[in-house]
Amino acid sequence: MREAARRLKSVLQELRRSIKTGMATLEIDQKAERLIIAQDAKPAFKGYRGYPACVCTSINEEVVHGIPSKRKLKQGDLLSVDIGLVYKGYVSDSARTWAIGRMSEEARELMEAAQRALYVGMAQMKPGNRIGDISYAVQDFVEGQGFSVIRDFVGHGIGRAMHEDPQVPNFGKPGKGSKLETGLVLAIEPMVAAGSWEVDILEDAWTVVTRDRQWAAHYEDTIALTEKGPENLTGPQSYEAASDQIGII
Repeated sequence: MREAARRLKSVLQELRRSIKTGMATLEIDQKAERLIIAQDAKPAFKGYRGYPACVCTSINEEVVHGIPSKRKLKQGDLLSVDIGLVYKGYVSDSARTWAIGRMSEEARELMEAAQRALYVGMAQMKPGNRIGDISYAVQDFVEGQGFSVIRDFVGHGIGRAMHEDPQVPNFGKPGKGSKLETGLVLAIEPMVAAGSWEVDILEDAWTVVTRDRQWAAHYEDTIALTEKGPENLTGPQSYEAASDQIGII
């Protein structure tokens, strides 16, 4: 799992360096596929439940599962990239939201809330805690920032399959759900909306958008619960180390 995650982390870093204003999201997908193959790995998303691409590229009011296309990135767009790979039978999964060209103060606050929420949830990955402790911590933090958490899509266990038990909602009650044990690996992924948490799915049957069409941000990392505590396999170990990733491409 560590090696699969290390390779995905490398792909994401290289992908970020290549994204620029005027680039079509289809070019991002093509670049991602080349980078994954160069890591001696396979794209985890392509063909998964019929998904047609290697990455999800969701822009502005699109929350998750945006399909890459000829649509070009514009100044001020908020781009969420969700990506996964399979290495020697193990899956890693990660998502980032980046501002294109410039960033409004509201967009910055939204991105920071989503990214910090991931680490707030990660801090609850302790042996004996329950899934609900993660869920409640994420929801409480995000709503305290004046935003909302998407409820129709959730995080998940991950290992030899992309989606394994348990599900990890970004809302809930502490002390509820399955108990956390050493060795568990979770994909924690706060999806945070500037307005309402309600969503619609577009006619392509994949792209999820906020119902009120306000913008959203999405962060995800593959996180293992070790004897020393939670270990972020696909990203920085702390929010302070991760916060410099918020910025303009």
